Amino acid sequence: MLKPNLDIKAVFMDRDGTIGSTGHFIHPRDFELYPNAQEAIALLKKNGIKVFAITNQYRISRGEATFQEFEEQFSEYGFDQSYICPHEQECSCRKPKPGMLLEASQQHHLDLSRCIVI
Repeated sequence: MLKPNLDIKAVFMDRDGTIGSTGHFIHPRDFELYPNAQEAIALLKKNGIKVFAITNQYRISRGEATFQEFEEQFSEYGFDQSYICPHEQECSCRKPKPGMLLEASQQHHLDLSRCIVI
């Protein structure tokens, strides 16, 4: 349980099965948020917390969707930025490896000990 005085700087949220969908790939045009997910993102931002999307989307490498489609979707939902691993093979950015978190921490000068991953 979080302590009320913990100074959270950012929240990283996964897409499939976390903010919506079934936990499996759904193209951005067909994706639907869970009830209250949009409100939760807005509430975090209202409280000065940066909100980032992190997602493994190997279907980009197969040509079934594009970075742009995912980035536009995340932008519409109010995410500050999205980090997307398009690789089907193992790589340094594919969750659960920390590549996307490390990239975000460098770009946004974040102390990852002050961040949460959902």
